[in-house]
This record gives sequence, C-alpha cells and structure tokens, in this order.
Amino acid sequence: MPGISPEQQAAEWKLLLGQFPAPVVAQIRELATTHQSELAGYFYEQMLQDEQAMLFLTHEQVKSRLHGTLRQWIVSVFSMSDDDAALQALIAQQKQIGEIHARIKIPIHLVLRGARHLRERLFVLLRQRPLDPEHKLFGQRLISETVDLAMEIMSRAFSDAYDRNSRSEEGYRLFSVAQNIGIEQERQRSALLDWENHLMFDLAVGQLATQLPRLSNSEFGLWFRHKGAHAFQGSRETELILEGMRQIDEVLLPLFGQPAAGADADQRLQNLRLLREQTKGIIFHLDNLFEQANVLESGRDVLTHMLNRKFLPVILAKEVAYARQNERSFAVLAVDIDRFKHINDEFGHEAGDVVLQQLASLLSNHCRGGDYVFRMGGEEFLVLLVDVTQAHALGVAEKLRQQAAQERFRLPGEQDLQLTVSIGVALHDGHPDYQHLLRQADRALYEAKHGGRNQVVLARKLDG
Repeated sequence: MPGISPEQQAAEWKLLLGQFPAPVVAQIRELATTHQSELAGYFYEQMLQDEQAMLFLTHEQVKSRLHGTLRQWIVSVFSMSDDDAALQALIAQQKQIGEIHARIKIPIHLVLRGARHLRERLFVLLRQRPLDPEHKLFGQRLISETVDLAMEIMSRAFSDAYDRNSRSEEGYRLFSVAQNIGIEQERQRSALLDWENHLMFDLAVGQLATQLPRLSNSEFGLWFRHKGAHAFQGSRETELILEGMRQIDEVLLPLFGQPAAGADADQRLQNLRLLREQTKGIIFHLDNLFEQANVLESGRDVLTHMLNRKFLPVILAKEVAYARQNERSFAVLAVDIDRFKHINDEFGHEAGDVVLQQLASLLSNHCRGGDYVFRMGGEEFLVLLVDVTQAHALGVAEKLRQQAAQERFRLPGEQDLQLTVSIGVALHDGHPDYQHLLRQADRALYEAKHGGRNQVVLARKLDG
C-alpha cells in the first residue's frame, strides 16, 4: 500500500490488538518478555545455517550486538501497547530496520525466514503453557498477525529504500560512463552525422553495397554498443536505437549497389529516404536518452565539481561488497577546513568559495584514479581510498594535511592565505553497514578538531 501514513499503520495495529481478549494479549506479552533471550539465541542459531546470512552475521560487532538488539526488538514488537505514540514509535522502528537491511543488502527472504523461525518457536513456548485450547488458539493468531504486520511494515520500508538505492545505482552507472552529459551528447551526434556523410559520399562515388560503412562499426556504433547501450540499458530508446542500427546495416545498406537508371533510380531514392529516416530516428532517440540523463549532473557539487552526497551510498555499498568478495580493505577520510567561518567572516563568502575550490582540486590531485573525493557540504570533504592498508591510509591523510598547510590559497583581490585541515581516518573492518564506517570517521574528525586541529586521527573501535 504505497503512501500509507504512520498514523494509518498505527490505527491498523491498534485494530489488530482490539480483536483479542486482554488476558491473551497480556499472556503473549509476558511470554515474549520472559523468553526474549532464548528466542534471540534461537534466531541467531537458525540464521547461521544459511550461507547467505553468514556473510552478514559473522562480523564480530554484528555478532556481539545482534543478541541484545533482537531481544529489544522482540520485547518491543510484543509490548502490545495501544497508545498512539508508542505504536508510532514501534512502526518507526520497523521502518528503520527495513532501511538498514536494504542499505547493507540483506536479502528480504532471510529476514522473512528469521521471522518464521521466531514465530514457530513462540508457538512451541505457547503450547507448553497450561492454557485452555481456545486461549492457545487466540495466542497463536495474535503471534502470527503481530509478526506479519511487523514484517509488512519492515518489508515496505526495505522495498522503498531498495528502489531508491537501485535508482541511484543506475544513475551512477550512467554517470560513470559519461560524466559530462552535454559534451558526450554532442560528440555522439557528431559521430553519427560523420558516418552519414561518409556513407553519402561512398554512395555518390558508386561504392558496392558490401563496401559501404556499417553503422555498427562506426565511432558512434562502437560507443553505443559497448558503452551507451550499457549505460542506458532497460530504456525503450536503447532498444529502438539498436534496432535502427540493425535495420540500416542488415536491411537497407545491402539494397544499394551500382548507380541505376529509370525505375531502379526511383527505388534507390526511396531507399535513401528510408535510410535518412532511420538515421533521424536514431538521433531523436539519442537526444531523448541524454535529456533523461541530464539530471545526473546533480551528482556533482556545483561549486567544486567534486562528487556530492547523491552517489555516496551507492559507491560505499559497492566498495563494501568488493572488499568482502575480494578480501581487500578501503578507508574513508573525513576532511574539514579549520576555522573556515573565520575565513568567510574576514575575507567574504566569495573568498570562502575560492578556498573550497582550491582545496577540492588539491585533494583530487593527490588521489589515485580509483579513489573518490566528495564534498559533503560546507567546508567538509570525504575522501574514499580504495585497496589500502591502515598504514597507507594514514600516510595519505598525513600527506594531504601537510599539502594543505603548505599551499597558498589565492583569494580575489590579489590576496592569499594559508590554512590547515583536520582529518579523521576510518578503515573498513568488515562491518556490512557503511554507516558504521562513516560514524567512525566522523568521531575521529571530532577528536582531531577538539584535540587542537591540524592533525590526523585514526578512528578507534566503536561499540556500534
């Protein structure tokens, strides 16, 4: 039910509770509270029997926190409160869990599998209670419908978050193929028109059909088949362009031979018209594709031209998956300009913008081709270093700190200044949720700023 509000979900949950006698509701609440530790342990034991689940559950911090988190979830879901505020808080909890599962890409079937095992274990515990059959039947229904409702809310949040992430991934995939959409569009239009001009010249000088240049082998054809079709895959326009190229190469070009007279000349002219129409159609569909893709320019910060936050979740999730699959590591550096407000106050916001642009350039120039530089907002940047050890990451961070301190930042009006940066460093330790890594880097940056600034601080182990 897309668009359902938390208030509606709370009303639905309250309606569910109202269908059962108060003693049954109290009995299930007491059952879940009493056996919370056993139920959490049973969940973890069952989930570890699935190979996919082991990818997410064996990380030490996940393992150490999961039991306590599960106990809290079991108690809260079966708290059976009909208070509106409590129900809305419970619903918000289910949504948050669903969004976390989507972020770290836990398959939804694993979550549903865990819910099924918990429900079955609660049934067993309920049957062991000295209750009359009708009471037990009501209890089983309440357990089932409560778990189902929680899973429905969680799954809806998972689906919404997963869809958002998927759209960002598609956007980033295209962004990585053609970072400047406008320039790429003109380049490919020109390549297509160059092929057409070449073809018309060859036709004019009487080339045989077998010697005519095929569109699929032209500069445009190679780009579209190997890059464009991948970048725009799934769109109707892509299918039409590929079909248009096939029609030109396999159907229309073979129709042309030596120049002919009379009726043959009329047919040749008709074939030329068909050829031009196919080419115009390809240009039309190509322009539509690039028009749809123009929104991707928002993937870069307008001021510094560094990446902005839009693709950060996609890139971090990708690096987490790569690190897990290839047993490699990566690091994030949270970089913040020291006393940036003082620069704006003394020299003006225009000078502040120039400083941000120059620092962005400095960071980018001292990173490798596989690394990423993001402007997170204000005076804070984030650098993602791929395939690094802790020592390497610290070395890069220290070099960036030194380079920033040595740089003379040119300001409007022939002025210049020197500044310093503070850097928090966090190395990916295998945790499946990239937010854990960002929190580590932020805490390390906080320590660097409050420890005197102009320094690099390595993140310490966190509890969560």
